[in-house]
Amino acid sequence: MKTCANHLSRTACSMCGGCMEVCPSGARELVGREVTPDDVMGEIEKDIVFYEESGGGVTFSGGEPLMQPDFLKEMLVMCRQKEIHTCLDTTGYGETNFLLEISSMVDLFLYDLKIMDNEKHKKYTGVSNGLIIKNLAELSNVHDNIYIRFPLIPEVNDDRENILAMGELVGSLKGIKQLNILPYHSLGIDKYNRLQKECMLSTIKSPSAESIHVVKEQLEGYGIQIKVRS
Repeated sequence: MKTCANHLSRTACSMCGGCMEVCPSGARELVGREVTPDDVMGEIEKDIVFYEESGGGVTFSGGEPLMQPDFLKEMLVMCRQKEIHTCLDTTGYGETNFLLEISSMVDLFLYDLKIMDNEKHKKYTGVSNGLIIKNLAELSNVHDNIYIRFPLIPEVNDDRENILAMGELVGSLKGIKQLNILPYHSLGIDKYNRLQKECMLSTIKSPSAESIHVVKEQLEGYGIQIKVRS
């Protein structure tokens, strides 16, 4: 859709880049570029000496890296060949067989869990949590280095029912090394405003230190190692 940059319709935007051609000030541009696995590997290899010294490596995140399975698998194979430590940061919302297929090439999984109630999960994320929970259970049977990442959001998923249901699930699974509580913050709201989108959490405040402590204690009751991250 070709239109002046000052009158861009975000709902009609197809990311064609036409607005750049007609923008009189040149203020609009497409950010990002397509790359090949070889392109990415070339950048990764520049820092191999630092990985060797620090014990670090490469984290594949997003978005959702499972949405680009072929690219992700090729990158994991290349990293494995170079003996580079790999970490996959994922929501777990992807094809189960593929997740299990690449599990042996991933050294560490950072796995998101948000809401245990399926209908509430669909309300806030747009998808069911059935596949996410299924994939976590399957993955924990074949992998022993999984960190759960739990974004703690007041009025959304900090209720006792959700916390206890999460503790029961995570505490019953093998392979879970740790659960990280990620307290909600409002830093992303400005991005929503700039994109002229409504943020469902614009009125939510960050959880208090006391409420975080309560959640931590509840989860620890299931024998889970808990860390609170900033």
